[in-house]
Amino acid sequence: MKIALLQYPIEWANPQVNVGLLDERLRAISGRADIAVVPEMFHTGFCTDRPGLADEWLTGATSQALQQMADTYNLAIVGSMMVTDKGKLYNRGFMFRPSDTPQYYDKHHLYASGGEAEFFTPGNERKIFEFRGVKIRLAVCYDLRFPVWLRQDKHNMYDILIVVACWPTVRIQYWDVLLPARTAENHCYTVAVNMVGTDGLQMDYVGHSVAYDTWLNDLAGFEDHESGTRIVDFSIEKLRHFREVLPQWKEADEYQLENTGTDA
Repeated sequence: MKIALLQYPIEWANPQVNVGLLDERLRAISGRADIAVVPEMFHTGFCTDRPGLADEWLTGATSQALQQMADTYNLAIVGSMMVTDKGKLYNRGFMFRPSDTPQYYDKHHLYASGGEAEFFTPGNERKIFEFRGVKIRLAVCYDLRFPVWLRQDKHNMYDILIVVACWPTVRIQYWDVLLPARTAENHCYTVAVNMVGTDGLQMDYVGHSVAYDTWLNDLAGFEDHESGTRIVDFSIEKLRHFREVLPQWKEADEYQLENTGTDA
């Protein structure tokens, strides 16, 4: 499974420009990757108080452009964006797949300090995406801080954890610690993509996008503030062999999540 990590600046509150920039980046890797991963709220930046910029799910211009790009470049596109769906506003994680119905996950842990909880509706489903025989769990930024929400168990197995984020430099030390922790405890591969640059609120983003294997080697190797693309080839066969040799997942504690959301 070849996954492209696209770490780059986001044009603040400018969906049309951001969609065009993504198209250019995907054209450059056409035929070289199965999945392309972009940062959180890729088409606007983390401007949570601008609901007028939200895309109407599936029928909006950004949704339609993402599907067209997935079809044209024959890859899945994973990220998140601000959408409206049935009258509610979501920070929606997505996987647009070539010639197939998009899959989505609505961010569960909304970042109240960043204004999300005031405008957005939290999701309440722990979803597993499937693409080309690989099972994928998607997390959006603040979700990373909540290990129980992402915990893999005998009933909720996935091969790759993908995290998309707008995680600022001032708190990047937590990102750097939490990502390998989630990888180790879930016996999975992890791909995490953050933006770089300065947003419209003058927050700085250093990046630190990574691709961890099960031994916690970073296979992406981004430099600080680097704008660019890395393509990492993960062996799912090696992952499954690793899990058989070290089968901690078979001994996972049983648990049940309660009060997981409000959008029934």
